[in-house]
Amino acid sequence: MDGPLQTSIQVCHENGQWMSQLPEKLWDIPLYNLALPGSHDTMTYCLDRSSAVSSNESKMVKFLSKCMPCIVHPIIMKWSTTQVLTVTEQLEAGVRYLDFRIAHKAHDRSMNLYFVHMVYTTVTVQDILWEVLRWLETHPREVVILACRNFDGLTKKLHCHLVSQIKEVFRSKLCSRNVVPTLRAMWQHGHQVIVSYEEDVEVVQHRELWPAIPYWWGNKTTTRGLIRYLERKKRMGRPEKFFVAGINLTENLRYILVHPFGSLKKMTLQSLPCLKIWVRKQCPGRKKDCINIIAGDFIGNNDFVKDVIELNTKINPPLHCQNKGAGTSSTSFSA
Repeated sequence: MDGPLQTSIQVCHENGQWMSQLPEKLWDIPLYNLALPGSHDTMTYCLDRSSAVSSNESKMVKFLSKCMPCIVHPIIMKWSTTQVLTVTEQLEAGVRYLDFRIAHKAHDRSMNLYFVHMVYTTVTVQDILWEVLRWLETHPREVVILACRNFDGLTKKLHCHLVSQIKEVFRSKLCSRNVVPTLRAMWQHGHQVIVSYEEDVEVVQHRELWPAIPYWWGNKTTTRGLIRYLERKKRMGRPEKFFVAGINLTENLRYILVHPFGSLKKMTLQSLPCLKIWVRKQCPGRKKDCINIIAGDFIGNNDFVKDVIELNTKINPPLHCQNKGAGTSSTSFSA
């Protein structure tokens, strides 16, 4: 941990079964009208320090990594790591949206797939799918959204392989996209997994896959700029179904050069007090300026998950979602 910014990162086990503990009045509301905590770049806790830089990175980054690995790799690790809790720990802490950036290593003749954020992970996608399944089997009334994204280096053959693995692992736990995903409906049918897939061709061919979930990415280095971006997106109106408001800051080359002893962790911890205030002001629901999934970095810090879960206490069907300067209106949830 870093000096005065030290904040304990711990698993809050009381959130491990928060969905099953929601009041019955919320069981018939679609999950895209509830508040769900998510983790941004979920798998960066296990980045491989000895990994080659992703083939998707710029030629300059790859060149510098080869020429000066002892200097460049530590910098990459400091600015690529967004989580420290494992997948199981994140789920136990209450996270229900997992951001999977999937890749195939360049020049790798195997079918192994990994996760990536500038560099590749030490674990394979298949291993993590089984880990998620093991957790779900001990939490039969919890629902997890897996957002499969980026697909760096995946061919048509590898896409088929990945979809086949997803189906093999989760089987009847997969919720098809023609279902209105309320908790009651998911429980009645034994569904626990919603897979969004950022590749339209595969989505059309497999009813178990949901379309890519929009992610509001501010690409900002300051908390004020990020909040302004999110408020602007809210004024434009929320998507009809699932979407993510990302409260993660993003470094750029200039920021890294100005902060030679910094890291994404320091950057994140400095922003948390202001972002905590913003999160607590949000309201889930169908109204134009309501939120759904909120995803952040280093999710074990500062009660982020608990704050998002507690937003659901604002729902009182028929839903009342009132913000400053707006009137109160009722919305029904009939399918």
